Amino acid sequence: MAPLNSTVSFEKMLMQFMTAPDPMLAMLEWLCDQLMEVEITAKLGAEKHERTDSRSEYRAGFRPRRFDTRMGTMYLMVPKPRKGGYIPFFVTERKRSEAALMNVIQEAFINGVSTRKIERLAKSLGIDSLSRGQVSEITRELNAQVGTFRNRPLEEIYPVIWVDALYEKIRDNGQVKNMAVLVVCGLRMDGTRDILAVEPMYEESEASYKHLFDSLKARGLKTVWLVVSDAHKGLVASVKKSFVGASWQRCKVHFMRNIMAHIPAKEKESFAAKLKQIWLQPDKDSALKYARMFMDEYEMRYPKAIETLESGLEDSLQYFQFKQIDSRRISSTNMIERLNREIRRRTNVVGVFPSMDSYIRLVTSYLIEYSEDWSTSRSYVDSKLLDQILLERFKAA
Repeated sequence: MAPLNSTVSFEKMLMQFMTAPDPMLAMLEWLCDQLMEVEITAKLGAEKHERTDSRSEYRAGFRPRRFDTRMGTMYLMVPKPRKGGYIPFFVTERKRSEAALMNVIQEAFINGVSTRKIERLAKSLGIDSLSRGQVSEITRELNAQVGTFRNRPLEEIYPVIWVDALYEKIRDNGQVKNMAVLVVCGLRMDGTRDILAVEPMYEESEASYKHLFDSLKARGLKTVWLVVSDAHKGLVASVKKSFVGASWQRCKVHFMRNIMAHIPAKEKESFAAKLKQIWLQPDKDSALKYARMFMDEYEMRYPKAIETLESGLEDSLQYFQFKQIDSRRISSTNMIERLNREIRRRTNVVGVFPSMDSYIRLVTSYLIEYSEDWSTSRSYVDSKLLDQILLERFKAA
C-alpha cells in the first residue's frame, strides 16, 4: 500500500480517467462503485470474501442497472445480497423523479407556463437548460417505465386495498382545472404493500370507479377481502358491484370529520374525545354498545351529528371482521393519506401541471420508488396472520 502522503496512485487514476471518452462520467462511475461497495459492506457486516462473525448476509453476484445523470448515462453493476434487495441510496433518490421533473419543465415551457416559474424550478434542480434530444430521450424511457408499471400483471389476491383521490391543478384544453387522480394501494399475501394503480379521473362517478376496478381485474386481480376508502357514493356502489363478497370499511377518520361538521366549535374537543372511543373498543359488540350509549347522550343536543353517526356506524366497524390484523392498519385510509402527502410535497414544486400526462408521469415515477422500497422493507402485516384468515375463509366457504 502506498504511504498516506503519496499521490502516485491518485495521479495514475486521473490519467486513466483522462483517456476515457468522457472523463467526468468515468470519474462519477468510479465514485458510484466505491459508494455502493461501502454501503453493501455496511449492510452485510463484512467485506467481500471476508470471514467474520459480524457477517449477517452473503453476496450473490451483481445485477446491471441503468443510471441516468446530468453528465450522461452509465450502467452500474449493483451488488446483490442472497436475500432481500439492495438499491443504492443515490439511485433511489435521484433516478426516475429527476427525469420526470426535467420533463415537466420542458412541457411547461411548450405549453406557455410562466417563464419565471420554469426558471425557478429548473434552478432548484440544478438544471440550466435542456436540449430537444435530452427531453426526447428522457420522455421515451420514462414513458416506457411508467406504462410498464401501470399495466403490469397483478396477483390474484389482495386481502386489503386502500382507495383515495388526489386533486391537483392541471391544464386541460387551455384551462386550469382541479382534476382527480385515483391512487390504489394493496396488501399482498406476503404482508407487504404495493401500489396497484394511478389513474386520472375526469369526474368522480360510479362509472369512473367501475372502470378503475375493471382495469385492476383485467390485470389479474380476482379476490379482495376489504376495501378501505371514504364514503363517496359512486365509489361505494362500485365496490359492491366489482368485488362481490368483499367488505367495505368506511375510513373512521373521514367519518369522524363528517360527524364533527355538525358540532359547535366550543364543544368539538369534548365531543371528539368521547366519539373516538367507539373505535378504541376491543370488539364489535363493545363498540356498538358504547355507540348506543353515546347516541342516547347526545341525540337531543346534536341530532344531525347523531343521525350521521347512526347511518354510517356499521360500515365504520368492518375491520372487526379481521381481528387478527392490527385495527390501526385497516380502519382508515391513513396509510395512503401519508403517501398522498409525500406526493403533494413534490407536486407543489410544480404548481400547475401543463398536462395530465406530465402529472401521471411525475407521480408514477415517485410511486415506483415507493413500491420498490415497500417490497424490500418490513411486512406491513404478518403474512402468517393473512394465511390464517385465508384458511378460515376457505373453511367457511
